[in-house]
Amino acid sequence: MLTGSEIRRKFLDFFVQNGHREVHSSSLVPANDPTLLFTNAGMNQFKDVFLGLERRDYSRATTSQKCVRAGGKHNDLENVGFTNRHHTFFEMLGNFSFGDYFKKDAIAYAWELITSPQWYGIAKDKLYVTVFNGEGGLSRDAEAYDLWAAQGVPKERIFEMGLKDNFWQMGDTGPCGPCSEIHYDMGPAASEQGHTDCRFPCDCGRYVEIWNLVFMQFDRDPNGKLNPLPKPSIDTGMGLERVTAVLQGVISNYETDLFVPLIKRAAELTQVTTARVGTAALGRPSHKSAASLRVIADHSRAATFLISDGVLPANEGRGYVLRKIIRRAITHGRLLGQTKPFLNQMVFTVRDLMQDAYPELNETVKRVSDDVLTEETRFAHTLDVGLEKLEALLKQSSATLAGEEAFKLYDTFGMPLDFMQDSARDQGIAFDQAGFDRAMEEQKTRARASWRGAAKQTANPTYQQLPKSIFEGYRQTRSNGCEVLAIIHNCQGAQELKAGDSGEVILDHTPFYADSGGQVGDKGWFYSDDHNTVVADVTGCYAPIQGVRAHQVVAKHTLRVGDKVDAVVNADVREATMRNHTATHLLHAGLREVLGKHVKQAGSLVAPNHLRFDFSHFTAVEDEELQDIEDIINKEVLRNQIVETITDVPLEEAINQYHAMALFGEKYGDKVRVVRIGDFSTELCGGTHTGATGEIGLIKILKEGSVSSGVRRVEAVTGEGSLRHFRKDHELEGVVSAFVSPTHGEKTRTDGPPIAEEHSASLGEALRMEIEEKDSEIKRLTRELDQARMKSASSSTANLGDKIKDVKGVKVLAHRVDNLERAQLRTLVDQLRDKIGSGVVVLGSASNGSVSLIVGVTKDLTGRVQAGKVIGPVAQKVGGKGGGRPDLAEAGGKDSAALDAALEGAYGVVESLLT
Repeated sequence: MLTGSEIRRKFLDFFVQNGHREVHSSSLVPANDPTLLFTNAGMNQFKDVFLGLERRDYSRATTSQKCVRAGGKHNDLENVGFTNRHHTFFEMLGNFSFGDYFKKDAIAYAWELITSPQWYGIAKDKLYVTVFNGEGGLSRDAEAYDLWAAQGVPKERIFEMGLKDNFWQMGDTGPCGPCSEIHYDMGPAASEQGHTDCRFPCDCGRYVEIWNLVFMQFDRDPNGKLNPLPKPSIDTGMGLERVTAVLQGVISNYETDLFVPLIKRAAELTQVTTARVGTAALGRPSHKSAASLRVIADHSRAATFLISDGVLPANEGRGYVLRKIIRRAITHGRLLGQTKPFLNQMVFTVRDLMQDAYPELNETVKRVSDDVLTEETRFAHTLDVGLEKLEALLKQSSATLAGEEAFKLYDTFGMPLDFMQDSARDQGIAFDQAGFDRAMEEQKTRARASWRGAAKQTANPTYQQLPKSIFEGYRQTRSNGCEVLAIIHNCQGAQELKAGDSGEVILDHTPFYADSGGQVGDKGWFYSDDHNTVVADVTGCYAPIQGVRAHQVVAKHTLRVGDKVDAVVNADVREATMRNHTATHLLHAGLREVLGKHVKQAGSLVAPNHLRFDFSHFTAVEDEELQDIEDIINKEVLRNQIVETITDVPLEEAINQYHAMALFGEKYGDKVRVVRIGDFSTELCGGTHTGATGEIGLIKILKEGSVSSGVRRVEAVTGEGSLRHFRKDHELEGVVSAFVSPTHGEKTRTDGPPIAEEHSASLGEALRMEIEEKDSEIKRLTRELDQARMKSASSSTANLGDKIKDVKGVKVLAHRVDNLERAQLRTLVDQLRDKIGSGVVVLGSASNGSVSLIVGVTKDLTGRVQAGKVIGPVAQKVGGKGGGRPDLAEAGGKDSAALDAALEGAYGVVESLLT
């Protein structure tokens, strides 16, 4: 029996033998594609190739692509662990043709691989295939039907299906076409509905799709019209987990050797015995404990690979989905009785199981485990809070636990749905499943909307038909005699730009660097063939498709296709950008040296006036650490190290021999450019750099802060930017000198003039002391003011007998006390509740035009009057809203002029609640 790893290897070997390039899996974080939450298909890394935006030096490829489907459109998280084939993380095997072979070869390859005894050897009488039947104005795929029949597939096993099942499209526009699926009959035992004599294509679970062959032959334009692609392409996808279940003769993916070691390790870590779950632990979802073990096994794979690829737990975007996956695994561990951290240990088992195919796990495993442990520790506290809130909800719920409230606990605190259902049932309370499902669907809709993005369009035909622009900018900033190959004006091809027109110009060769790798494009000018007259200002440069550079210009004189121009980069801007780019490499290395090797780039901006660098790190960088980093990288500047660029290095050699770092969000070809700065920094980079570090001048870190959970940002300046910064500091020093009192003045030397560094340190210490004194004085005055206000408010409540009204046997007090903070209002309401013994207290305070309200109800009355129900109508009258516990509620408002009337109306509100 083939192992899962052998099945993966056989697939890749088959296509390599048939002329395909084996391409390593891309990151789970899609490169430069805001339309995707996670990489969810093998074709994602080739998307720009299919769209005509990128060119590769091969026309056939094969991959085993790591994928995640757990958010946005593909949000089936609740099903994972409870079905045979739902997963968050999975591997998609695929073969691709970029305008090379089409249907005939794709179908022949597929049938040979899965049925030949030399390869997978699946019995032909277990297989069914589907083709597009032709609907929605589209033609039937007769060609695919005939090709399957030519392979010997009996016609009674070829089924024709509609648009939903057998027509694929990348988005609302772009490449699309019919597809053909291969299904396997798992037998009656696999039916999830107990069918024993059903026929294909019954969807009871017996017939499993194992391979989808997409025939990209159309390009859908914005009007919905399908235009034939000049070079039809092939994109196929086979789920490794599914085909492994088929070849290993099991019904559930979780019974394969891709999952069994993980389930066994999960059982060890949660101290679940085989006797407790029986054989179900390795099989089907017939036992809750078995389902929980499968959840842990699946989610540990997803968490390991996501964190390894740079995603960190957060409260939004990708990090939010990762956090939900980790927390769902932890809660299922708790359902099994394990309250201590355990998931971080699963990371090592995933590494052991997957390291042959993904050797990068060996480098990241310790960091990933630490990150998971941090999340486990954090979630333990969150879950305890969630349990308290669930208990409070159940106490407040008389007949039904509201689905919307339950979903908040599920979404915010990771409370498992079945746990809440069981808890409600144990207390004789109904669970509002419809409300929960509605809230879940609303959340899914929000997730889909937040990641819908703008679908990529196929490349403008004008760009697709052009040869590559020869880039000469590594050696020079001026190229003479450049021919204007194309002009784009108002998104359309044009023959000329007139004076004042804006547009894009494509040259046959150019020194202009295009936006890439975080570095902004060059600016400059086009000169006429007299080498003297500026015919256009170049405001930027980018690559609409790989290899073609579009110069964004404003014409000064008429510019026509076929003209020859001198392309001249603004050297001052280029040199400033180069200084910042080389500084970014030094900064990256410095961060890793001081903070640790877990630091990875998470984004960057290299502009002429400053640089910005985002990196993975859990905590704020201390001032001392920033200073150490700044010292280290400026020592490299002073050493004037040569910045060496090595071109056309095979990718594997660059990573394994040069130990070059690949950067976040970048796609690399087979040959790469390595930028090396002595033994300090080596990175893959296509940007422009200084010749030596000394050209940077000086690197000054300006600030460090948080971008999102687990991602920090450093901003810095170099060269003339540093000079401007120090001039401003010097000006500030003069202001500070005038501000600091004489007793904190500078220290001088008896043997000579003050040294600048000592003077600066002395001045800084003096300023610190002066500010501390002022701060202490402000705090003292603030305390005295608060005490005076509180004393005044307390004294104003000394004689409130006339304001305490009896409302249907309940004492009610409504009173105004201005200029009090929320904390002071809480203290005062507690004092007044104690004073009246039993009753309701409503306080309002106006300050700077805004209103604060608080309602306190003594414990003996919360069954009849709830503070939250009192404060709502009162807050409405001052243009606000609020809420809280039955005994204490707070609100804010904007209309201070209406406060007196609102407080007077509080008595009526309480009366209405007592009826």
